[in-house]
Amino acid sequence: MNHLYILSFWSNLFMGAEDAVFLFEVLVRTVIMFFIIITGLRFLGKRGVKQLSIFELVVIIGLGSAAGDPMFYKDVGILSSLLVFIIVIGLYALITYLLGKSKKFENLLEGKSVSLIEQGIFAVDNFKKENLGSDEFFSELRLKGVSHLGQIETAIQEPSGDISVFFYTDEETKHGLPIMPDSLDQPLEHIHTTDFYACVFCGFTEEKIPGPAGSCSNCGHKHWVKASNKVRIK
Repeated sequence: MNHLYILSFWSNLFMGAEDAVFLFEVLVRTVIMFFIIITGLRFLGKRGVKQLSIFELVVIIGLGSAAGDPMFYKDVGILSSLLVFIIVIGLYALITYLLGKSKKFENLLEGKSVSLIEQGIFAVDNFKKENLGSDEFFSELRLKGVSHLGQIETAIQEPSGDISVFFYTDEETKHGLPIMPDSLDQPLEHIHTTDFYACVFCGFTEEKIPGPAGSCSNCGHKHWVKASNKVRIK
């Protein structure tokens, strides 16, 4: 009895409710859907594969769902999945056409590029609009070799979510807000030594003398850290 139970357990685990004959059907279905996927992606073009916007990501997810079910569900026919492919690709072609015709429609569907740093200082109003935490943003910058904001002339968040960074030359690098881990953990409200200091909130930098740090003339906040003027290591 135990032997039969064990056999039944492993059979259900690997085969489910289907019989062995269905494995061959799964093979045939998978091969067919594989070539349908390849054909669909060819219709989408290289942009659909390499630079996914939110709209294109929805298309890929839709195609993946349509392709996956008929591979191993008996009650899902390949023709119905093929119809889904045709509809999704048709909608993609239509929307891509409209994107090329209307800039407003493109901005509505895919968003637009937003400047987050300008001349080494946060574009505070723009940054607030984006769903992006400062730690996440600093991590993105560090991956690009940035150690402080004074190295950056402009940083732009693209519609894809990527961050484009344009750097100052080594000679043009200014004092800026350091973004290394823990560099903002001990902000100052009182200055002890004359040096350049950066506003923790917006990155505005100025030289200060010993005494009360005062408010930032750019954003009004009162917390400062010592600025850095290191050049980038390339």
